[in-house]
Amino acid sequence: MNRVFSGVQPTGDIHIGNYLGAMRQFVKLQDDNECLFCIVDLHALTVPQNPETLKKKTIELAGLYLAIGLDPKKVVIFVQSHVPYHAELGWLLQCITYFGELSRMTQFKDKSKGKDSVSVGLFTYPDLMAADILLYQTNLVPVGEDQKQHLELTRDIAERFNNRFGETFVIPEPLILKSGSRIMSLSEPDKKMSKSDENQFNRINLVDELPLIKKKINRAVTDSDNEIRYDLDNKPGISNLLTLYSQFAEISIEEAEKRFKGQGYGILKKELFDVMAEKLLHIQENYKNLDNDYIIKVLKDGAEKAQQIAEKTIKEVKEKMGLLL
Repeated sequence: MNRVFSGVQPTGDIHIGNYLGAMRQFVKLQDDNECLFCIVDLHALTVPQNPETLKKKTIELAGLYLAIGLDPKKVVIFVQSHVPYHAELGWLLQCITYFGELSRMTQFKDKSKGKDSVSVGLFTYPDLMAADILLYQTNLVPVGEDQKQHLELTRDIAERFNNRFGETFVIPEPLILKSGSRIMSLSEPDKKMSKSDENQFNRINLVDELPLIKKKINRAVTDSDNEIRYDLDNKPGISNLLTLYSQFAEISIEEAEKRFKGQGYGILKKELFDVMAEKLLHIQENYKNLDNDYIIKVLKDGAEKAQQIAEKTIKEVKEKMGLLL
C-alpha cells in the first residue's frame, strides 16, 4: 500500500474549504492506504499564538479528524510536536536547502508582505513541511493547490539528499483534487476562504450552527445577471456556490449547472444550504459525542506509532550525514 501523510494547522476555525480541499480526502484514503494525519502545531508557531488557545484548537482539530470519519484503528492521528524528529529533520534539511529556494516561496511573500518583521520560522517553514513528509517515506500527499509549490521543493530537497548521500528518501507525489481544492470566500469570491479572515461571513466553519450557516449562505455575494452558470471570470460568486453545491451533493459542476438552469439565485442558495446542512450536521453530532480523554488517548497512541516509523528514517539520515549515533 502507498503511505499517505498530510497535516492541518490547529489555528482559527476549521471551515468547509479545509474540509473539501483536504480533510475529506483523508477519509477516502484511509481504507486503501497506510495513512498518517498530523496536527501541525509547530507550523502554527511561525506567527504569534496565544498558548492556551493553541492547546484548545489542537484538541478541537483532533476531534474534528475523528468526527469527519477518520478511524484511529485504520490511520495514525498525532500531534507534530509529540514526535521531536520533525524538528530535528527540519534542521538537517535546512542545511541542504538554498536561501534562494526559500526566498521564492509564494506563501512567504504573501504572509510577510507589508510587515516590519517576520519570524525566521516563517521563512524556513517549507523545510519543516518537507521534514513532515520525508520522515515517513511518504508516497502520496493530499494537499491544497496553495501547497503545491512547497511539495515541489520537498521533492527537490529529497532528490538532492539522495544524490549527495545515497538513496534515502521516497520522492513524494502530490494528490490534488481536480475540483474543490480551492474554495473561495463567500463575500469576496476572488479570494480563497481563510481561517484568519476577520469577517466571519466570508467562511462557513464545520461547527457553525445551522441558522448561522443559512445566514452566511444567504449573504453570499452573487451578481445582477440572475443566470446560474459556471464562469470564474465573469461570475465568481455564482461559480463558487456551484462548486460548493457540486462538492456537497457529490455531483459534477456540469450536473449542478443543469439542475439549476433557469432557476433563481434564491433556489441555488436554499438547496445549497439543504445539502450542506445534511453533511455538516452529521459531523457536528459526531463531534459533540467525543470525550476529551478519548481524543487525548488517540493522540498518544498515534504519536507512539509515528515515532516508531520516524525513528528509522532519522537514524539513517544522521548516519549518512556523518553524525555520531
